[in-house]
Amino acid sequence: MKELVEYIAKSIVNSPDAVVVTEEQTEQGITLKLQVADEDKGRVIGKQGRIAEAMRTLVRVKAAKAGTRAILEIT
Repeated sequence: MKELVEYIAKSIVNSPDAVVVTEEQTEQGITLKLQVADEDKGRVIGKQGRIAEAMRTLVRVKAAKAGTRAILEIT
């Protein structure tokens, strides 16, 4: 899942070198934290949060197939 989020984010932003994805195991499942450069946050979130919501949906679907839960946080 980490690779999926990283691939999507690097495809969207202007500075792909600044993209950092960390994965933490919690009691609820997996928490993915996406960090991008400040000027790229708008690109990752998208208009009315559509891109961020689409990324969260993809992460949830992939987690469901793996039999776990996942949360995507954009910081």
